[in-house]
Amino acid sequence: MNRYLLVMSCIAVFMASCKVLPYQKTENYIYLQKPKNGKPNWKLVWEDNFNGSVMDTAKWSKIPKGTADWNKHMSSDPACYAQYGGKLYLRGIKNPDTSADARPFLTGGLFTKGKFAYQYGKIEIHAKLECAAGAWPAMWMLAEKNKYGKYPNNGEIDIMEHLNSDSIIYQTTHSYYTLNLKLKENPPHGGTAKINIHTYNTFGLIWDQDKLVFTLNGVETFRYPRVAGADPSQWPYDQPFYVMIDQQLGGSWVGKVKSEDLPVQMIVDWVKVYQ
Repeated sequence: MNRYLLVMSCIAVFMASCKVLPYQKTENYIYLQKPKNGKPNWKLVWEDNFNGSVMDTAKWSKIPKGTADWNKHMSSDPACYAQYGGKLYLRGIKNPDTSADARPFLTGGLFTKGKFAYQYGKIEIHAKLECAAGAWPAMWMLAEKNKYGKYPNNGEIDIMEHLNSDSIIYQTTHSYYTLNLKLKENPPHGGTAKINIHTYNTFGLIWDQDKLVFTLNGVETFRYPRVAGADPSQWPYDQPFYVMIDQQLGGSWVGKVKSEDLPVQMIVDWVKVYQ
């Protein structure tokens, strides 16, 4: 009997070690979803619930300052970040010391570039968006490896953008096809969805070889399909993308920032990726 139990235990350990994963992992941080047939059986492959008091640097990096509207105020200033009570706070603030940094505003944002990227699957982000004139919180993705060259050739997936105190969010795709060839309606490259700005919402994307399906609180809100016979630049979404979440401020799209409305913040409860 003891020998039988030993054999069965060994078999159980072996079977556990042979567990079928829904992805193939490359470079130790890029998750490539395996081909699937039929209805997906989602498995959680990556998450952050923001427990603890500091950012998990194995998962995230602070987004550096840039020259575009969206990143011109990005900063590593600790005042733009907080983590407590199982929540991440990304803030847009008035710059408290313009003698050291002349920018009038500072903003906080994180990305997973070089630490986590995935190709195909489902992402959901549970968060609350605060409102202010000039507030522009965003959740989006860019290509990890730049398979097709410089931006916008590799595409951009905007899971959620919110402007000012609007009662809608924007969910959009950008690429060489939409920006350079200006083919924004064949198919439509973006949509909007009504949102309750006073509570937490779950913003999501389901992505496979043929389509991008945007969701809000688990309900499909917009779909961007791969079009047979279209210019190849219509579908750069066949490569790994990394995740970005940031509290932006100001710019030609969102408009001017009202200093008296600051600080403003995006409060992120969790981020989960499934394949």
